[in-house]
Amino acid sequence: MISQNNAISVNKLEKVYSEGLFRRKKFHALKGIDLTIPQGEIFGLLGPNGAGKTTFVKIMLGIVEKSSGDAEMMGCRAGSPSARKRVGYLPENLRMRQHHTANTALEFYGGLNGLSPQQVRAKRKDILDKVGLSEWANAGIKKFSKGMLQRLGLAQALLHDPEMIFLDEPTDGLDPQARAELRDIMSKLRDDGKTIFINSHILQEVELVCDSVAILDHGELKYCGPVRQIGEFIQNKTGVRIGSGITFVVRCSMEKFHAIAEPGPDDSINFGTDDCVEFYCTNTDTGFVNSTIDRFRASGVDILEVSKRNVTLEEAFLTILSSAPSGAQIDKGETE
Repeated sequence: MISQNNAISVNKLEKVYSEGLFRRKKFHALKGIDLTIPQGEIFGLLGPNGAGKTTFVKIMLGIVEKSSGDAEMMGCRAGSPSARKRVGYLPENLRMRQHHTANTALEFYGGLNGLSPQQVRAKRKDILDKVGLSEWANAGIKKFSKGMLQRLGLAQALLHDPEMIFLDEPTDGLDPQARAELRDIMSKLRDDGKTIFINSHILQEVELVCDSVAILDHGELKYCGPVRQIGEFIQNKTGVRIGSGITFVVRCSMEKFHAIAEPGPDDSINFGTDDCVEFYCTNTDTGFVNSTIDRFRASGVDILEVSKRNVTLEEAFLTILSSAPSGAQIDKGETE
């Protein structure tokens, strides 16, 4: 059974679709996934088209039945009425009838969640304030921008005070300001103890807001863990070092630099004006960095900058998908 500290726990989760004439053709959508998501964090589900993201979400919400394995959510069987009562959902393209105001839209969606009009009216002011729409409560939604509609969609997902919120492509099509506002709302919800599950293909947005991610490809779970550890994971599993490194910017002549520094075969050196040298080093070992700084100082070289560059989520995503052979798992397993 799932730990009460986990929002989602799946074990050997499988989904096989039957297709074609007489449904004899089988499509293996999910392939023995083991996945745990702690409560109280923002979690991102990533993968190319056909990776298994939609199938996974539909199983968790009870829209699709799993073929085998175990799937639990908030201590309940995934898809069960008790689990669904504890979850809010914002679909990718939530359509609202244009005659609604923000208030009447919440009454409509609250009714779908089993709330009475009186219950919705008691909650909607606080909910609209939480998503930054309190001043638009009685405005017609036909006047709303896409960002405002997304915030209203998030408001309807929060009406029944769920412990977990599923967001499908929440920032897709939004302008930079609207994306920043939505990220801020998600962070505040996490700070309030909510678990946020994001299904998205916008890697930069996921990197900015998510604590942990899962990467799926062709039915397999390639990575699951903290965003900050993904570069280390790639190096440990594949031997590929990407993105991360140390940049030194110093002031000295070319001859003096080569006499002091110990560049490796994958390092780069750029000589600029005013005897400035930019040395990008892939060796991030603390001892090596400290000894390099000590050598520069002992030789009287001015150190203008020392900075660390971490691997981006996009770099990690592309490396993980390209480095694993078809049908092999780097970590665990799933598909869409």
